[in-house]
Amino acid sequence: MTVVTSVAEHGSPLPPEPGLTPAEIIARAEAIAPTLVGRQAETEERTFYAQDTHEEFARAGFYRILVPRRYGGYEFGVDTFMRVSMALARGCPSTAWMYLFGAAHALPVATLFDERAQAELFGSGDFICPATVAPTGSAERTADGDWVLNGTWTYCSGAPYATHFLGHTLVSPGEGLPPAPMMFIIPRSQWQRLDDWGRQLGLKGSGSHSIAIDNARIPEHFTLPTHMSQVSVTEGTPGRALHDNPEYGGGPLSFMLLELGALAVGMAKGALDAYEELMRTRTTSFFPIVSRAEDPDYQFKYGEATGMIAAAEAAMLNAIQQWSDTCAKGSAAFTREQELRLATISREAVRLCWRAVEGHLFPTAGSSSVRSGERIERVWRDMSTLHSHAGLGIFLSTLANRELARARFGIG
Repeated sequence: MTVVTSVAEHGSPLPPEPGLTPAEIIARAEAIAPTLVGRQAETEERTFYAQDTHEEFARAGFYRILVPRRYGGYEFGVDTFMRVSMALARGCPSTAWMYLFGAAHALPVATLFDERAQAELFGSGDFICPATVAPTGSAERTADGDWVLNGTWTYCSGAPYATHFLGHTLVSPGEGLPPAPMMFIIPRSQWQRLDDWGRQLGLKGSGSHSIAIDNARIPEHFTLPTHMSQVSVTEGTPGRALHDNPEYGGGPLSFMLLELGALAVGMAKGALDAYEELMRTRTTSFFPIVSRAEDPDYQFKYGEATGMIAAAEAAMLNAIQQWSDTCAKGSAAFTREQELRLATISREAVRLCWRAVEGHLFPTAGSSSVRSGERIERVWRDMSTLHSHAGLGIFLSTLANRELARARFGIG
């Protein structure tokens, strides 16, 4: 993990706390997480976390974890970011989802865009940029090479406090050629957040609103002729060269999919916390009437779920370490096959966490503990909704397996 020094580099501004360490920022997340538990209902009602929570996250430095040092960020790296996100998810899944998918995209932006674009995009220090991968809307080229965007992009988690938005659309690369994907980034001043989130089964407070863009003009250097899921970094990236940090040369696809496993681990640990409280405070329903903590069947369920969640956490932390180690080996090491291998670890971590919650904790918590608004009930809803995320429900469940095999055997 990288630690910011007290001396500004490249004549750039220092972050608010130049001496802050990764361990300290993780400890802040762990301290904040318990305070989020009691605010889950209001977060769902609002459909995003509160202004004072946002301000607390900003003071804690959470929105600068992945921002490069040269732009006033902490550049603490992926391991720190994922650990902070796991900690927040343990307290409130919706809050963590909204935070993670807002703050995460500092990494692909710092990896893929050139120096000119990054200097403009990271100018405010804090960086919150929801992203979507489904191409929609339209983009028209202007005479001087800029682009005019129109359309509505759905499921933009992190939109309420965003500074930017990263999206995709389809454009024609030339006369007679089929449409091709274009990635773009656009500042907050040029789009509108719609009030259309909160009616879903779970993650009601994740701030996953739609974003509408109406005749917004962006410069060409805010666009890339590619799709996030199709980017290859084996030939190097602008960010790796610019920042001299191998993590700005890692695969964006695997990084994005590892996020789902990190969130699932945090959510499941929150459910286990709630179950432990029930073990300590509730008694059995059948004779002999004893505390649940003394009952062999509850002991078994608790132990079974604990092992699954611990295994999932270990797998995720190892996968994150593998991601960083692959970055350190050089650009050529980050092949499509390696990206998919790492991504499938995340899938298996989600499965373990879901089996623990859905198969062991939820059914035995008791009907009074799974009423609307109870902590285990909320985690069950949120994890159910996680499965509807296209990255997990579609890509990791089917496409990734086939792509991994084709990459391994060299089949185009």
